[in-house]
Amino acid sequence: MTGHELAMACAKALSEKKAQDIVILDVADQTVVCSYFVIASGHSTTQVRALGDAVEEKLEKEGILPLRKEGLREGRWGVIDYGDVVVHIFNEDSRLYYYLERLWDSGKNIERYED
Repeated sequence: MTGHELAMACAKALSEKKAQDIVILDVADQTVVCSYFVIASGHSTTQVRALGDAVEEKLEKEGILPLRKEGLREGRWGVIDYGDVVVHIFNEDSRLYYYLERLWDSGKNIERYED
């Protein structure tokens, strides 16, 4: 599975659990850490946790396990690292505060996920 396919699979899992404002950012030219960020929002801490669980469950069925994850239990901002793809799941307030799209958007590297 390519990095973009993995990012799309993450976005699809998020969409199936009703995540809001899902974007895929191609950051390969901006960092060596990964190639893609997938960013999404949940309405509540419970939904943020459920969104993280949904991504992990869907990818685990494909035999893909995260390298590490952080923050999901608190439900404000969780990160799931799949190597080439890093998934960021925010509650609405944290998403507005950190606004990763502003930091990483080069004007041509953002893709809005529409299911």
